[in-house]
Amino acid sequence: MSQSEPGRYPFRAITQRPVYDWPGGRRLALYFGVNYEVFDFDGGLGPELAPSQTEPDVMNYAWRDYGNRVGAWRLFDMFDRLELKTTALLNAEVLDRCPGLAEACRDRGDEIAAHGRTNAKAQGALSATDERAMIDDVTDRLAALGTRPTGWLGPWISESAATPDLLKAAGYRYVMDWAHDDQPTRMATRHGDLLSVPYSQEINDLPAVIQRRQEATGFAAMIRDAVTQLLTEADRRPLVLGIALHPYIMGQAHRVPPLARVLEELRRAGDPRIWWTTAGAIAEHVEANDLAV
Repeated sequence: MSQSEPGRYPFRAITQRPVYDWPGGRRLALYFGVNYEVFDFDGGLGPELAPSQTEPDVMNYAWRDYGNRVGAWRLFDMFDRLELKTTALLNAEVLDRCPGLAEACRDRGDEIAAHGRTNAKAQGALSATDERAMIDDVTDRLAALGTRPTGWLGPWISESAATPDLLKAAGYRYVMDWAHDDQPTRMATRHGDLLSVPYSQEINDLPAVIQRRQEATGFAAMIRDAVTQLLTEADRRPLVLGIALHPYIMGQAHRVPPLARVLEELRRAGDPRIWWTTAGAIAEHVEANDLAV
């Protein structure tokens, strides 16, 4: 039986909520969610640079693998120059298949957040038993990096009807699957509220570059325009902008310079209203001060 609404959160227009600040009186929380993902060589789900004629799909598998072997390290260099920490969205199988990559995220001080086991499978297709086991396994494997993850992004933004309940039961503070708002909101679960931290499906290189056929200059312009618009609204309400990146897309040599230029421009401007942060820090601030609606 279908239902017309998810039943996890009520409707409340952004103009009808309490006003609050981010730390230091800032008004726009800006973070980078960087997706570190693995895929299967002989099948399974995966983005396509171009349609493959045969299986195994060597062309698209190798293109995706480039992100972990090369693109990620190019993005690390860029973020190091800009003195920015990110939220590292890690498939747990990265630990086994890409030695040193997850550890590099940890060692540079990035927040470690969970992104399922692999991006070759959609989470929402699992049974409740298998999904619970997968969440527990992923959590334990990422916790071995030194800190238990508190945030979750489902592979392919895929959820079952039980996913928020299972995440809350497993000890997660926030989920990033829901792109329904510009502020953190509360989601009801059987075990108490779970925070939803905004993760953009618009300021996201996968749909922007691969599906809409834009290039990096267009994507960089989207970032600039989004920040400009949100800052015009920030005196009235606190806002969040999550910028979603995939190393096999924005880690390509020809795409890093336009991305770096717009971020350097924003950093040089030094607007005191911007809080350069991580998704986890946003969730922690909201939870500690009971701010989300």
